[in-house]
Amino acid sequence: MIDFTRTTARDIDAKGGGASLTEPEVLAKLAKLDVRARGLVEGTFSGMHKSPHRGASVEFAQYREYVQGDDISNIDWRVYARSDRFYIKEFEADTNLRCHLMVDASASMGYPGPNNSKLLYAKKLAATLAHLLIRQSDAVGLQCFNEKLTQDIPTRTSARHLGAILSVLNEITPSGGTRLVKILHDLAEKVRRRALIIVFSDLFTDVEELLDCFQHMRHRKHDLAVFHLMAPDELSFDFDRSTRFVDLESAASLVTEPAIIKQEYLNELNSYLDRMKKGCAEFQTDYRLVDTTTPYDQTLSDFLLERRR
Repeated sequence: MIDFTRTTARDIDAKGGGASLTEPEVLAKLAKLDVRARGLVEGTFSGMHKSPHRGASVEFAQYREYVQGDDISNIDWRVYARSDRFYIKEFEADTNLRCHLMVDASASMGYPGPNNSKLLYAKKLAATLAHLLIRQSDAVGLQCFNEKLTQDIPTRTSARHLGAILSVLNEITPSGGTRLVKILHDLAEKVRRRALIIVFSDLFTDVEELLDCFQHMRHRKHDLAVFHLMAPDELSFDFDRSTRFVDLESAASLVTEPAIIKQEYLNELNSYLDRMKKGCAEFQTDYRLVDTTTPYDQTLSDFLLERRR
């Protein structure tokens, strides 16, 4: 009989000695790709993303009638010549992006794959995105959570701030249960301005409750992206002999013959994933199911390229 507890992400990270979560070759590969919001965002400084407010830009938005006090340099004199009325040209205001990186650090994220635990994979994704965001002068923050919010770094744009984010990412280890639903509802209310919120998690929670969170995010006009991280064993259930399965978050265990329950497991998994995908499409959530054997630079490249389109 196989003891399926095996090694955990805590062991993997310890063996890694806190090695860098980013790789120069990956950053170079992604250097020409921007992290883009899918809709309007509200930042503090000028930048590359569309704002819901009007301002100075090269992209024309609309005309409106002149009112006393408007800058006459914005009057369109060609329109005046045709209509004998004064109209002001308005342009889209470009702003910087606020991005919140949310990393699930619950015990289930410690489940290992051939190369990375789910948590280590999430750390690499978050660290690389933080680099890219700071490079393009956007503000990035980090929230790590299990049953509660364990780390909460606010959004800032400096290189020193990036160092703080990477330091926290290197230190977190998987522990405890998951209260993703409450954490997301709280963040939706806490973040007042439109922002890009990226979640890295195995989403071990009730689907309908989670989709209610996504609807809440949509109502608050946030741009939500979700990386659903699963190890290959969880997706294929390829076990060939009697196995003891251990719940990493509760220590409950079950001894069974995988061949007997495999089809039922896969049916339940596919039903769960199908509901997740349909719900995310309904609430305009950018959902990505990620097998942790996929190179993380490929996962990020696909994400960035699709947003650029």
